[in-house]
Amino acid sequence: MTRQLYTTEHRTVAYVSGPLLVAEHADQVAFDEIVDIVTPAGELRRGQVLEIEGDRMVVQVLGGTRGLDVTSTAVLVRARSAQLAVGRDLVGRVLDGMGRPIDNGPPVLPTALRDLNGAPVNPVARAYPAEFIETGISAIDGLHTLVRGQKLPIFSGYGLPGLELATRIAHSARVRGSEDDSEDDFVVVFAAIGVTDREAAFVRARFTEGAALERSLVFVNRADEPAAERLICPRAALTAAEYLAFELDLHVLVVLVDMTNYCEALREAAAARDEVPGRRGYPGYMYSDLASLFERAGRIRGRRGTVTHLPVLSMPDDDVTHPIPDITGYITEGQIVLSRELDRREISPPIDVLPSLSRLMNAGIGAGHTREDHRGVADQLATFLGRGQELRRLISIVGKQALSDDDRRILAFAEDFERRFVGQSQRRRSIEETLDLAWNLLAPFPPTELRRIKPELVERHHRSSSP
Repeated sequence: MTRQLYTTEHRTVAYVSGPLLVAEHADQVAFDEIVDIVTPAGELRRGQVLEIEGDRMVVQVLGGTRGLDVTSTAVLVRARSAQLAVGRDLVGRVLDGMGRPIDNGPPVLPTALRDLNGAPVNPVARAYPAEFIETGISAIDGLHTLVRGQKLPIFSGYGLPGLELATRIAHSARVRGSEDDSEDDFVVVFAAIGVTDREAAFVRARFTEGAALERSLVFVNRADEPAAERLICPRAALTAAEYLAFELDLHVLVVLVDMTNYCEALREAAAARDEVPGRRGYPGYMYSDLASLFERAGRIRGRRGTVTHLPVLSMPDDDVTHPIPDITGYITEGQIVLSRELDRREISPPIDVLPSLSRLMNAGIGAGHTREDHRGVADQLATFLGRGQELRRLISIVGKQALSDDDRRILAFAEDFERRFVGQSQRRRSIEETLDLAWNLLAPFPPTELRRIKPELVERHHRSSSP
């Protein structure tokens, strides 16, 4: 260890408690800065400055405070914020939550160092998210389309295949846009936050299949690692994504799984600092903290590259009003909701279409993006499905005998829609295949009932559909 690399050495540790260390006479220290702690045995541990009060700094020690004392422990300060080594060579690598290689590959050769908190962007320089991203999943592409620069979370539940869906999207997503775009311009940055050993093994196995890792950068933070690393992991992923997008002109899809683990780490850090808790014990600033992550998605005028967010979170007790999904819904532009009932019926992926939403869908569909019949077909499918759901509730009261022939046709459509359109197993569908399947499902209905689709489009597509 060369101490000439550090600007200040503090040997004024006041006390050590839990994961925290407090040092006095702090100078040349910045909030959120990463520092090094020298243990009495000479071991070097990383820490993060959580708070500065006058001349005192509160440091969360990565790896825990076991073995530290107030007499022989030193805090070494570099007087700079936490940074990530970035470069084109990051693509194809597997890193830990701090950005260190864990794939037995060579050290990362950085092109530059970037602040983990990102560079501020003038709101006037932001461009409106647009242009279609094809995920290969009909329930998303057809009804809740993802566009470049959007932030569209997946609301899962414990035991539901949120992680599996996220890796599937990362594996199969493609860009569909101008002639200047190609598959080589599209990169996935995948961050697994606070995952178990089984989940970590699943993620690594999925990305090493075929050539998926060649266009991906994977961060893996395990559940048994310090909570502070879970707070750093998504920031490291986003920092890498911003460099790839805005300096190398790539289209980057950022997948963050599971943001609930991130919020739990945020609550743990707040409790360690004796902060006044907010709703259900989460800190009152959780909204602004999540916004500082999600708002790093977008497009910038004059830059070809884009950053698109697909965060995944698990709703405790499937409660959409829980603070984490509730706050996330206010920050992002829609949500994809997974259904426990569909999962029990072995419909995969179990996407609940009606409560799901993509607020920016219209910006990425239609002629020149997907197909001119896309909007009308999506509206018609949702209308018939909504009627089918109402009839299912009615049946529980009056039975099927009271239904008309039209009602029975709607019920048959709802069942067929969930089984064939939503449930596609592992098959990937292009947007053309998705829309053609939609017309196939609408074929049993007379054209006069397809009121959400323009008559000229009904005439063009409906007759070519087979029952």
